[in-house]
Amino acid sequence: MPSEKTQTPIEIVPVATRSDWREFHRVPYRVYAGDPNWIAPILLERKFHFDPKHNPFFQHAEAAFWLARIGGVAVGRISAQIDRLHLERYQDGTGHFGFIEAVDDPRVFAALLETAETWLRDKGMRRARGPVSFSMWDQPGVLLEGFGTPASVLMGYAKPYFALHIAVAGYTPIEDLIAYDYTPDVVMKPAVARIIERSQARGEIVFRDLRMDSKHIDGEIALLLDIVNDGWSDNWGFVPLTKAEGDDMAAIFKLILRPKDVVIAEYKGTPMAFVMTIPDLNEAARDLNGHLFPFGWIKLLWRMKVTGTKKVRMALMGVRKSVQDSPVGAALSLGIIKKIRDYQFGRGVTNGELSWVLDRNTRVRHVIEMAGAKPYKRYRIFEKDLS
Repeated sequence: MPSEKTQTPIEIVPVATRSDWREFHRVPYRVYAGDPNWIAPILLERKFHFDPKHNPFFQHAEAAFWLARIGGVAVGRISAQIDRLHLERYQDGTGHFGFIEAVDDPRVFAALLETAETWLRDKGMRRARGPVSFSMWDQPGVLLEGFGTPASVLMGYAKPYFALHIAVAGYTPIEDLIAYDYTPDVVMKPAVARIIERSQARGEIVFRDLRMDSKHIDGEIALLLDIVNDGWSDNWGFVPLTKAEGDDMAAIFKLILRPKDVVIAEYKGTPMAFVMTIPDLNEAARDLNGHLFPFGWIKLLWRMKVTGTKKVRMALMGVRKSVQDSPVGAALSLGIIKKIRDYQFGRGVTNGELSWVLDRNTRVRHVIEMAGAKPYKRYRIFEKDLS
């Protein structure tokens, strides 16, 4: 006899009203109920993130959102988006889906994906790629390995069945992203120390902190974003940050960063590389259940700014393209990782995550693994032909 779940029809509805949006943001609470490794996002931040008036992504993109309901209960969600900057850069007719989360029912995943595909196809797209939520600068990929620990700040979480149901719906893997684990007990290889010592002995490489005084901070953050846009320009799927996105990111950096959270490497007097670590907001927000009021915001600020988090994420690292394939590039990369490692572990941090890195980016992966980090999470991006 067919199960009740099989008999119950699935309704896919666009997110249109305030009530719909409330359900959209609450779907993960149902999907991850009882999962000790899922940490609820701050709901107020999510509200702003999806609002075109507040998220500069929408200045060059359009998106649609849907809910899946069974028996009137929201059991899944998805977005579809088209980024004009991606299309201008790659001319590949690719649209994206994202924010896909649903209960363990392949019919729900299939219905959500089919809805997103239809919207993308009607907009002229020839290919669907995802999950990308909203962009590669946000939370790309679905968790494939590493379910035993919570996700770091700005990294996605999922149930093991997510990737399976996406694949069953006709999607094939296109790219994997790796997250690395880094702990104080890791001993850097002797070769690393020799590379750094030789480069500094010649006096050509100098490491410095981020200058956060009012006179320099805007220029410093503009410098970091310039290095990233240059250094990442050949990466798979890369779309450069716009000025508005850079300004939005800069406002966040000013709130959460301390000078030594960033190490900048200068080569012959010119800034050529940097690494940035950010406190793990997920750790600080773990017991807030997504709510800042009435007293959650006090706890969050105290944990972020006073007590600090025991985990940090190395969220950005950039090396200018002109030196990436040279011994100088290796020395810059290893040097900034060592500097940031010594500072963070020296002040009591017990765990760091270096993420994310393209699986195909063997050069960067080699540098990170030379520094002693170990891969511990894998995320996957899928693709489907819509023709």
